[in-house]
Amino acid sequence: MYVRLHSNGSGPVAVNAKRQVAMPIHQAEETVIAIAMAMFLILAAMAAWLLLFPSARDDAHEWLRSVIRKLRTSIGRASAKAATQAGDSSRATRVASQRTVGMLWRYRWSLLAAAMLLGLPPLIVLLVRHDSVHLASFETGYTDPVGNPQILELLNGERLVPPPALPPEVFVIAEAERQQLDRVAAELVPDKIVSADRRWDAIDPAFQQRVLVIYALMKQRGYDMALVEGYRSPARQAELAAAGKATRAKAGQSCHQYGLAVDSAILKDGKLQWNMNDDWVREGYFLYGELAEQAGLSWGGNWRSIKDYVHVEAKTACRDARRRAGHG
Repeated sequence: MYVRLHSNGSGPVAVNAKRQVAMPIHQAEETVIAIAMAMFLILAAMAAWLLLFPSARDDAHEWLRSVIRKLRTSIGRASAKAATQAGDSSRATRVASQRTVGMLWRYRWSLLAAAMLLGLPPLIVLLVRHDSVHLASFETGYTDPVGNPQILELLNGERLVPPPALPPEVFVIAEAERQQLDRVAAELVPDKIVSADRRWDAIDPAFQQRVLVIYALMKQRGYDMALVEGYRSPARQAELAAAGKATRAKAGQSCHQYGLAVDSAILKDGKLQWNMNDDWVREGYFLYGELAEQAGLSWGGNWRSIKDYVHVEAKTACRDARRRAGHG
């Protein structure tokens, strides 16, 4: 079974479809947790019943005595029969059995308490384990933690679909306007965005979903977001680093080259918004950064040197990718 993807033309869209990934394991965990909860509730109900109703304790005590009595009688009969057939060795077995039953009966409450104490820790682990899982479904193996319950719920839900591509003219106009912006706003605009790669399928799938969740939450707050640049080739990275404006990372050092970074811009009335002197725009980029951090990503606006307000990356996954590529 595969996930069917759909877009309504305005942003990431969740689609009702069955997933093929990780569902059997997820359902098995839920079944085990349900069984553990049922057992815990039964034991708790029995304990409360015995503690609150003295007559229930008496009845339970009498029932246990009856069971033990019948058990001892059965064992005695079996032992007597065996003794008749086997002599002294069988009589010894009967005596040992009677002693065992007597010991079990004598320490019955201690044994019951010990069994409950031994059973509670595994039950508690099973009950809380589901809440401690940060990633599910298509995010299996992604390790950056999520600190926002709403983001976690969306990641564990239906797969989001990237918004449709914007017309190239949007980026041509934005690059032309870059020359007219003040220094802060000009630094906000990625360099040479007309030729930037905006293919969503070139971005790491798990990272892509986190970015789309951020886009969805931004839209709920009244901000439309647009992808300005995703994957970046080593040659383009070297060119931008040589210019020294948008980045200082050399080829192989940027998370863009591993599909683990994106530059995004606020979109309003068909135009990319860069003016950080505008309160609405500034609040939007800081909200973007706040949601990125809550989604387990790193925001360029928190960097000490170059403030890259449009940039977010999967820092942990990127570090591992660089190390595997020999650029760690």
